[in-house]
Amino acid sequence: AGTGKTETVKDLAKAMAILCIVFNCQQGINYLFMASFFTGLCECGAWGCFDEFNRIAPEVLSVVSSQIKTIQTALSAQARSFRMESSREVKLDPKIGIFVTMNPGYAGRSELPDNLKELFRPGV
Repeated sequence: AGTGKTETVKDLAKAMAILCIVFNCQQGINYLFMASFFTGLCECGAWGCFDEFNRIAPEVLSVVSSQIKTIQTALSAQARSFRMESSREVKLDPKIGIFVTMNPGYAGRSELPDNLKELFRPGV
């Protein structure tokens, strides 16, 4: 805690002239909210920095993993749009970025599922 993880992401986005939206994660977040948030990021090409990501319930994180994988697959294919969870067509701006910060080991924090861990590169 207090090591500048979120500030580092914000500063990098600022240096690259990219909008960075910081969201403080809480226990009550559901997968529908996250899908909506990701859709907004995809369509405007902003970066999302999800602070205290491991506060989200493990069952929600499992679904979020598939949502992020869908976005990454579309980016790898250089798609202009894609479908997220059978919803409407989502425009894809390739500048999108998804960053997560965590303080593992604190009360109320969950361990990330392995399928979600493999979608991110750690920064220490």
